[in-house]
Amino acid sequence: MPAVTARPADPRFPKVCIIGAGSSGIATAKVFADYGIPFDCLEKSDRVGGNWVFKNKNGMSSAYRSLHINTSRDKMAYSDFPMPRDFPDYPHHTQITRYFDDYVDHFGFRDRIVFNAGVSKVEQTADGLWKVTLESGEIRLYDALCVANGHHWDPRFPEPGFPGTFVGKQIHSHAYIDPSDPIDCVDKNVLVVGFGNSALDIACELGRKGVAKNVFLSQRRGYWVIPKYTGGMVLDAAVTHPSRDPQWLHRAMPLWLLRRIAERSLSQTAGRPEQYGLAKPDHPLLATHPAVSQEIYGRVGSGDVLPKPNIKELRNSKVAFVDGSEEDIDVIVWCTGYKITFPFFDEGVMAAPANDIALWRRVIDPRFDNLFFVALLQPLCAMMPIAEEQSKLIANYLTGQYALPPVEVMQAERVEMHERSKSSYLATPRHTIQINCGEYTYDLRKELARGRKRAKAQGNVLPVPPRVVRPAAQPAVAA
Repeated sequence: MPAVTARPADPRFPKVCIIGAGSSGIATAKVFADYGIPFDCLEKSDRVGGNWVFKNKNGMSSAYRSLHINTSRDKMAYSDFPMPRDFPDYPHHTQITRYFDDYVDHFGFRDRIVFNAGVSKVEQTADGLWKVTLESGEIRLYDALCVANGHHWDPRFPEPGFPGTFVGKQIHSHAYIDPSDPIDCVDKNVLVVGFGNSALDIACELGRKGVAKNVFLSQRRGYWVIPKYTGGMVLDAAVTHPSRDPQWLHRAMPLWLLRRIAERSLSQTAGRPEQYGLAKPDHPLLATHPAVSQEIYGRVGSGDVLPKPNIKELRNSKVAFVDGSEEDIDVIVWCTGYKITFPFFDEGVMAAPANDIALWRRVIDPRFDNLFFVALLQPLCAMMPIAEEQSKLIANYLTGQYALPPVEVMQAERVEMHERSKSSYLATPRHTIQINCGEYTYDLRKELARGRKRAKAQGNVLPVPPRVVRPAAQPAVAA
């Protein structure tokens, strides 16, 4: 695809700070560039890609050496920039980061990304602007703020921790690189705790011949496992890219029926976890974020990975489990998820205790008319297409083409949507921001259409005035 020249920033629109140039931050930057919205994208690292950059210098990446994506290539791609056809179905992280670099350069907005610009503090001034303090001490002012700092970088350990003491070595999966880095797991008894994608990847890697001595996989409850291929097709082959047909799920069937059909189909093809010696799920398929692995059943069936229930107690060099068994353990790898945190906000401004945060349409806190969040959700699909859709709503708003509902309506709707969504999934910190991709995107586009009508009726007035960047004829606004 030939490169394009980004649209010049239009000073009639408010200037925005985008925090983060990961996969979601660059999606927002690209959309804003399309609309002519002035922005700076502040990135703590020296390159784009965020969590996908292996050994990212910002210290926030959880990419390990063998990492591949677990949604297929075509469903992960941005809507207007397909991944190269010579990429495999599930590309390696090096290919994904190259794709992100190509995306930025193709659409010509790299010069609007400020690298090595970590944000240390963000606060709203008395007149509503956002004061952004960089780690260098530099202070910048913006008309609006868009937060895309991700939520898979601040490791979460079991809370409360398990009783007892462990004298061996232990790390969170966030720090895991390979079987010998940063902790040597070769020829050791390793306990992997958790059952997400990282847990299964790491357990399978350590369970291969000549790596760990024994690999134990502890799970406190049963979870579903979805293979990357079924019937020779990628797992999401039947799913339409959300940007092309966001109504597909909403129009097709209710979630409960989809779950029943999917569970029956999965049971008849790949089988159920308990058939392989893993814990039986205590919930329907898609009531949690399922684990994706083509390898785990083979490793368990071959004795390379040994299933264990939840931990009962740490006993120095041993670990006791709730079924009464006990194992000698040299290394524990905690694959226990992440905390949603905003280190640059005071907690009184924005916080997510127990990972619980209720935003209107997962984007806006109704207390602020110039603060937005991108990709602060957990989708049953790739994040990038969702970030694009959210960014389009924000861009329409900032350019006066979309108007928000009344604040009281937003307050009621954000609580209703958040509680309804949580009731559809298992009550754990991992699922507080879970969404169904097709339904969410469909609703977002419906809201955009409603808001366009509201904006037109109100005369397409800019909701956030451009005070930081002003047209030449516009007088300065007093601070």
